[in-house]
Amino acid sequence: MVGIFLRSLVFNVLFYLVLIVCIIMAVPTFALPVRALYTVAGWWARATIFLMRVICNIKVELRGVEKIPSGSLLVASKHQSFWETFALLPFFERPIFILKRQLTWIPVFGLFLLKASMIAIDRTAGAKALLGMTRRARDAVRGGCQLIIFPEGTRTAPGAPPAYKSGIAQIYSTCGVACIPVALNSGLFWPRRTFMRYPGTLVVEFLDPLPPGLPRKEFLARVAAEIEQATDRIVAAGQAEQAQLLAR
Repeated sequence: MVGIFLRSLVFNVLFYLVLIVCIIMAVPTFALPVRALYTVAGWWARATIFLMRVICNIKVELRGVEKIPSGSLLVASKHQSFWETFALLPFFERPIFILKRQLTWIPVFGLFLLKASMIAIDRTAGAKALLGMTRRARDAVRGGCQLIIFPEGTRTAPGAPPAYKSGIAQIYSTCGVACIPVALNSGLFWPRRTFMRYPGTLVVEFLDPLPPGLPRKEFLARVAAEIEQATDRIVAAGQAEQAQLLAR
Protein backbone atom coordinates (compact mmCIF):
# COMPACT_ATOMS: atom_id res chain seq x y z
CA MET A 1 0.00 0.00 0.00
CA VAL A 2 2.97 2.32 0.50
CA GLY A 3 3.68 2.10 -3.23
CA ILE A 4 0.08 2.98 -4.06
CA PHE A 5 0.22 5.92 -1.65
CA LEU A 6 3.38 7.29 -3.26
CA ARG A 7 2.08 6.79 -6.80
CA SER A 8 -1.18 8.48 -5.84
CA LEU A 9 0.74 11.42 -4.40
CA VAL A 10 2.84 11.83 -7.54
CA PHE A 11 -0.22 11.49 -9.74
CA ASN A 12 -2.19 14.16 -7.89
CA VAL A 13 0.68 16.64 -8.02
CA LEU A 14 1.04 16.14 -11.77
CA PHE A 15 -2.73 16.13 -12.30
CA TYR A 16 -3.12 19.59 -10.79
CA LEU A 17 -0.03 20.90 -12.56
CA VAL A 18 -1.54 19.75 -15.87
CA LEU A 19 -4.83 21.37 -14.90
CA ILE A 20 -3.11 24.68 -14.18
CA VAL A 21 -1.28 24.54 -17.52
CA CYS A 22 -4.53 23.77 -19.35
CA ILE A 23 -6.33 26.64 -17.60
CA ILE A 24 -3.58 29.02 -18.72
CA MET A 25 -3.75 27.63 -22.26
CA ALA A 26 -7.53 28.00 -22.25
CA VAL A 27 -7.58 31.69 -21.33
CA PRO A 28 -7.37 32.83 -25.00
CA THR A 29 -10.45 30.70 -25.78
CA PHE A 30 -12.62 33.36 -24.14
CA ALA A 31 -12.20 35.25 -27.41
CA LEU A 32 -12.70 32.18 -29.61
CA PRO A 33 -15.60 29.86 -30.45
CA VAL A 34 -16.47 27.40 -27.69
CA ARG A 35 -14.99 24.52 -29.70
CA ALA A 36 -11.52 25.84 -28.84
CA LEU A 37 -12.33 25.48 -25.14
CA TYR A 38 -13.51 21.90 -25.70
CA THR A 39 -10.23 21.16 -27.48
CA VAL A 40 -8.23 22.20 -24.42
CA ALA A 41 -10.58 20.23 -22.15
CA GLY A 42 -9.93 17.20 -24.35
CA TRP A 43 -6.17 17.64 -23.89
CA TRP A 44 -6.72 17.70 -20.12
CA ALA A 45 -8.76 14.50 -20.25
CA ARG A 46 -6.25 12.65 -22.44
CA ALA A 47 -3.27 13.82 -20.36
CA THR A 48 -5.01 12.61 -17.21
CA ILE A 49 -5.70 9.19 -18.71
CA PHE A 50 -2.03 8.96 -19.73
CA LEU A 51 -0.87 9.83 -16.19
CA MET A 52 -3.30 7.30 -14.71
CA ARG A 53 -1.79 4.55 -16.85
CA VAL A 54 1.91 5.29 -16.44
CA ILE A 55 1.88 6.30 -12.76
CA CYS A 56 -1.04 4.48 -11.14
CA ASN A 57 -1.37 1.45 -13.41
CA ILE A 58 -4.98 2.37 -14.18
CA LYS A 59 -5.96 1.40 -17.69
CA VAL A 60 -9.08 2.88 -19.29
CA GLU A 61 -11.20 0.56 -21.43
CA LEU A 62 -13.95 2.02 -23.57
CA ARG A 63 -16.79 -0.17 -24.79
CA GLY A 64 -19.57 0.67 -27.21
CA VAL A 65 -18.23 4.03 -28.41
CA GLU A 66 -19.63 3.18 -31.85
CA LYS A 67 -23.15 3.28 -30.34
CA ILE A 68 -22.98 7.02 -29.69
CA PRO A 69 -25.26 8.69 -32.28
CA SER A 70 -24.47 12.05 -33.80
CA GLY A 71 -26.65 15.09 -33.32
CA SER A 72 -28.96 16.02 -30.47
CA LEU A 73 -28.74 13.52 -27.64
CA LEU A 74 -29.32 12.93 -23.95
CA VAL A 75 -26.56 11.04 -22.12
CA ALA A 76 -27.45 9.40 -18.79
CA SER A 77 -24.27 8.38 -16.99
CA LYS A 78 -23.52 6.57 -13.76
CA HIS A 79 -21.59 8.89 -11.45
CA GLN A 80 -19.03 7.38 -9.07
CA SER A 81 -16.08 9.72 -9.35
CA PHE A 82 -14.83 13.16 -10.29
CA TRP A 83 -13.17 11.45 -13.28
CA GLU A 84 -16.22 11.22 -15.53
CA THR A 85 -17.06 14.91 -15.10
CA PHE A 86 -14.27 15.74 -17.53
CA ALA A 87 -13.13 12.48 -19.13
CA LEU A 88 -16.41 11.93 -20.99
CA LEU A 89 -16.20 15.25 -22.83
CA PRO A 90 -14.08 14.12 -25.82
CA PHE A 91 -16.64 11.49 -26.86
CA PHE A 92 -19.51 13.86 -27.55
CA GLU A 93 -20.34 16.65 -29.97
CA ARG A 94 -21.02 19.99 -28.31
CA PRO A 95 -21.29 18.37 -24.85
CA ILE A 96 -22.82 20.23 -21.93
CA PHE A 97 -23.42 19.18 -18.34
CA ILE A 98 -26.10 19.92 -15.80
CA LEU A 99 -24.20 20.95 -12.66
CA LYS A 100 -24.71 22.69 -9.33
CA ARG A 101 -24.56 26.48 -9.46
CA GLN A 102 -21.76 26.70 -6.88
CA LEU A 103 -19.26 25.34 -9.40
CA THR A 104 -19.65 28.49 -11.50
CA TRP A 105 -18.38 30.52 -8.55
CA ILE A 106 -14.90 28.94 -8.72
CA PRO A 107 -12.45 31.65 -9.89
CA VAL A 108 -11.53 31.36 -13.59
CA PHE A 109 -12.77 27.75 -13.81
CA GLY A 110 -16.35 28.94 -13.26
CA LEU A 111 -15.96 31.37 -16.16
CA PHE A 112 -15.03 28.46 -18.41
CA LEU A 113 -18.23 26.67 -17.36
CA LEU A 114 -20.26 29.74 -18.27
CA LYS A 115 -18.40 30.08 -21.57
CA ALA A 116 -19.35 26.48 -22.40
CA SER A 117 -23.03 27.20 -21.57
CA MET A 118 -23.17 24.54 -18.87
CA ILE A 119 -26.58 24.38 -17.18
CA ALA A 120 -26.12 25.47 -13.57
CA ILE A 121 -28.95 24.88 -11.12
CA ASP A 122 -29.71 26.01 -7.59
CA ARG A 123 -30.60 22.82 -5.76
CA THR A 124 -32.30 24.79 -2.98
CA ALA A 125 -34.84 26.34 -5.36
CA GLY A 126 -37.01 23.21 -5.64
CA ALA A 127 -39.59 22.99 -8.41
CA LYS A 128 -38.62 26.37 -9.82
CA ALA A 129 -35.07 25.14 -10.42
CA LEU A 130 -36.35 21.96 -12.09
CA LEU A 131 -38.56 23.92 -14.49
CA GLY A 132 -35.75 26.29 -15.41
CA MET A 133 -33.30 23.42 -15.87
CA THR A 134 -35.75 21.55 -18.09
CA ARG A 135 -36.35 24.59 -20.27
CA ARG A 136 -32.63 25.27 -20.72
CA ALA A 137 -31.94 21.59 -21.40
CA ARG A 138 -34.65 21.51 -24.07
CA ASP A 139 -33.31 24.61 -25.80
CA ALA A 140 -29.72 23.31 -25.71
CA VAL A 141 -30.58 19.86 -27.06
CA ARG A 142 -32.83 21.23 -29.77
CA GLY A 143 -29.93 23.48 -30.72
CA GLY A 144 -27.79 20.42 -31.43
CA CYS A 145 -26.03 19.89 -28.09
CA GLN A 146 -25.45 16.53 -26.42
CA LEU A 147 -26.55 16.86 -22.81
CA ILE A 148 -24.72 14.78 -20.19
CA ILE A 149 -26.64 14.25 -16.98
CA PHE A 150 -26.00 12.16 -13.88
CA PRO A 151 -29.47 10.80 -13.05
CA GLU A 152 -28.69 10.23 -9.37
CA GLY A 153 -27.67 13.86 -8.97
CA THR A 154 -24.47 13.10 -7.07
CA ARG A 155 -21.65 10.61 -6.84
CA THR A 156 -22.46 7.17 -5.45
CA ALA A 157 -19.84 4.69 -4.32
CA PRO A 158 -19.63 1.30 -6.06
CA GLY A 159 -22.24 -0.99 -4.54
CA ALA A 160 -24.24 1.83 -2.93
CA PRO A 161 -28.03 1.67 -3.42
CA PRO A 162 -29.01 3.69 -6.52
CA ALA A 163 -31.35 6.67 -6.17
CA TYR A 164 -32.44 7.89 -9.60
CA LYS A 165 -34.21 11.24 -9.71
CA SER A 166 -37.38 11.80 -11.70
CA GLY A 167 -35.87 14.93 -13.25
CA ILE A 168 -34.12 12.95 -15.97
CA ALA A 169 -37.46 11.52 -17.12
CA GLN A 170 -38.89 15.02 -17.39
CA ILE A 171 -35.88 16.22 -19.38
CA TYR A 172 -36.07 13.17 -21.67
CA SER A 173 -39.78 13.72 -22.29
CA THR A 174 -39.36 17.45 -22.93
CA CYS A 175 -36.32 17.15 -25.21
CA GLY A 176 -37.80 14.40 -27.38
CA VAL A 177 -34.44 12.81 -28.33
CA ALA A 178 -32.75 9.46 -27.84
CA CYS A 179 -30.90 8.75 -24.60
CA ILE A 180 -27.71 6.70 -24.35
CA PRO A 181 -27.08 5.13 -20.92
CA VAL A 182 -23.50 4.92 -19.67
CA ALA A 183 -22.20 2.45 -17.08
CA LEU A 184 -18.78 2.68 -15.43
CA ASN A 185 -16.70 1.54 -12.46
CA SER A 186 -14.53 4.62 -11.90
CA GLY A 187 -15.24 4.69 -8.16
CA LEU A 188 -13.02 1.63 -7.67
CA PHE A 189 -9.95 3.48 -8.93
CA TRP A 190 -10.68 7.17 -8.29
CA PRO A 191 -12.81 7.09 -5.11
CA ARG A 192 -14.58 10.14 -3.78
CA ARG A 193 -13.14 12.21 -0.94
CA THR A 194 -9.64 10.72 -1.05
CA PHE A 195 -6.51 11.34 -3.08
CA MET A 196 -5.74 7.61 -3.34
CA ARG A 197 -5.74 6.08 -6.83
CA TYR A 198 -5.95 2.29 -7.08
CA PRO A 199 -4.71 0.09 -9.95
CA GLY A 200 -6.94 -1.84 -12.34
CA THR A 201 -9.04 -1.37 -15.45
CA LEU A 202 -11.46 1.53 -15.41
CA VAL A 203 -14.28 0.57 -17.77
CA VAL A 204 -16.73 2.93 -19.45
CA GLU A 205 -19.51 1.16 -21.32
CA PHE A 206 -21.84 3.03 -23.66
CA LEU A 207 -25.07 1.02 -23.83
CA ASP A 208 -27.73 0.78 -26.53
CA PRO A 209 -29.58 4.10 -26.94
CA LEU A 210 -33.16 4.29 -25.74
CA PRO A 211 -35.48 5.71 -28.41
CA PRO A 212 -37.38 8.96 -27.90
CA GLY A 213 -41.06 8.89 -27.01
CA LEU A 214 -41.17 6.33 -24.20
CA PRO A 215 -43.59 7.06 -21.31
CA ARG A 216 -41.78 8.72 -18.43
CA LYS A 217 -42.18 5.88 -15.94
CA GLU A 218 -41.09 3.29 -18.47
CA PHE A 219 -38.07 5.37 -19.47
CA LEU A 220 -36.96 5.92 -15.87
CA ALA A 221 -37.31 2.23 -15.06
CA ARG A 222 -35.42 1.15 -18.17
CA VAL A 223 -32.56 3.64 -17.94
CA ALA A 224 -32.02 2.81 -14.26
CA ALA A 225 -32.18 -0.95 -14.84
CA GLU A 226 -29.81 -0.92 -17.80
CA ILE A 227 -27.24 1.33 -16.13
CA GLU A 228 -27.32 -0.60 -12.86
CA GLN A 229 -27.13 -4.06 -14.44
CA ALA A 230 -24.14 -3.10 -16.57
CA THR A 231 -22.50 -1.22 -13.69
CA ASP A 232 -22.87 -4.20 -11.32
CA ARG A 233 -21.24 -6.44 -13.93
CA ILE A 234 -18.22 -4.24 -14.60
CA VAL A 235 -17.79 -3.32 -10.91
CA ALA A 236 -17.67 -7.02 -9.99
CA ALA A 237 -15.06 -7.66 -12.69
CA GLY A 238 -13.07 -4.63 -11.58
CA GLN A 239 -13.13 -5.70 -7.94
CA ALA A 240 -11.85 -9.16 -8.83
CA GLU A 241 -9.01 -7.71 -10.90
CA GLN A 242 -8.17 -5.15 -8.24
CA ALA A 243 -8.02 -7.80 -5.50
CA GLN A 244 -5.47 -9.74 -7.57
CA LEU A 245 -3.34 -6.65 -8.18
CA LEU A 246 -3.36 -5.57 -4.54
CA ALA A 247 -2.45 -9.10 -3.39
CA ARG A 248 0.81 -9.08 -5.36
